[in-house]
Amino acid sequence: MCAAGAVNDELMPIRLAEIEQARELLKGVTACTPIETSTSLSTLAGVPVLLKCENLQRAGSFKLRGAFTRLSALKEEERKRGVIAASAGNHAQGVAVAARELGIDCVVFMPTGAALPKVTATRGYGAEVRLAGEDLAESIELAQAEAAKSGRVFIPPFDHVDIVTGQATLGLEVLEQVPDVATIIVPTGGGGLLAGVAAAVHLTGSSARVVGVQAEGAAAFPASMEKGVPVRLARVVTIADGIAVPEPSQLTLDIVRQHVAEIRTVTEEQIDEAMLLLSERAKLVVEPAGAVGVAALLAGAQGLEGPIVVVLSGGNVDTLLLNRVLQHGLVAAGRYMEMIVRVLDRPGSLVKFLTALARTECNVVSVEHDRTTTGLAATDVQIGVTVETKGQEHKSEIIAELQRLGYDVAFHALERM
Repeated sequence: MCAAGAVNDELMPIRLAEIEQARELLKGVTACTPIETSTSLSTLAGVPVLLKCENLQRAGSFKLRGAFTRLSALKEEERKRGVIAASAGNHAQGVAVAARELGIDCVVFMPTGAALPKVTATRGYGAEVRLAGEDLAESIELAQAEAAKSGRVFIPPFDHVDIVTGQATLGLEVLEQVPDVATIIVPTGGGGLLAGVAAAVHLTGSSARVVGVQAEGAAAFPASMEKGVPVRLARVVTIADGIAVPEPSQLTLDIVRQHVAEIRTVTEEQIDEAMLLLSERAKLVVEPAGAVGVAALLAGAQGLEGPIVVVLSGGNVDTLLLNRVLQHGLVAAGRYMEMIVRVLDRPGSLVKFLTALARTECNVVSVEHDRTTTGLAATDVQIGVTVETKGQEHKSEIIAELQRLGYDVAFHALERM
């Protein structure tokens, strides 16, 4: 069904037949992950929005598709030498599972700050994990150096035709599951998944627009697309470690430049809100990198025709990180705020203030009573209160009521942890 209307493009480094072969190869190894309709996002966007739940894929992300496709193509002599990879987590797990399935010895380099659940899972899949490198870029350099020294075959996270071909199978699934899809939104780091989905869309002759989404602190594609060559970011800072890649490859960049409609970027706060929405409304656990497509919709659906399919690319998230991110999502959604007020240090002042808060029907989470803050008059006391609200409108009502009562209150978002 996907081959209908296929086009012949000699400039495309992969062919539809190769993607379909990879699809057959992956049967029994990867799952055809479900598509779920999101009523809340559909209402927000004004068009039907569906979620491609690759967070429910084996090993927790789309990465197994490309990893298994690449390892399956190795010659017998290469398999005997073993493989080596570098990853913050998802590619590591994908390569580890693929290597175990194919009986290949596997070593994975991961940044020293890699999430513990991802490290544990990678080891659990049978790979030898070496924690080395301050970030993913450094881990990749160390892994490549070790490959040159040991003779192991380096398995890149996105810079290989086999990897892109494997990821493209996800694109075929989307086109089969939602034949009338108008827009496909894809989380983007180095561009392997984005290039693969774009290739599948182009080669099947689909008219769907493919949109890539990057975190603002790791957005290497905009400058790279403008210049036509990979532009390396001097600094990568984002909670979305799965897409914290400093530059794309020439392979992925060329495909993306030709076949991707646009690249959007999202803030850390929007990522937090997206994870909160997916948790509360869709009942899905999604890692920060996997939620950036939903974050883009929360930022605005202008110019996006429906039906829209948003790829949730992974669900491997540290529980402690998830807790912090959801808290910040509550802050961004106006449902959690911190306030500081100074009142006269006399009996009843605290009770009076808390009584005023109680009348607003917010829920007090914590209270700090401080007489020693720098700059505080001897006659005053500072009260810090954290409250849960019902949303932005309720938050505004609380502020208005306290101001009406004459309280000089400072309101601010909680600091990112």
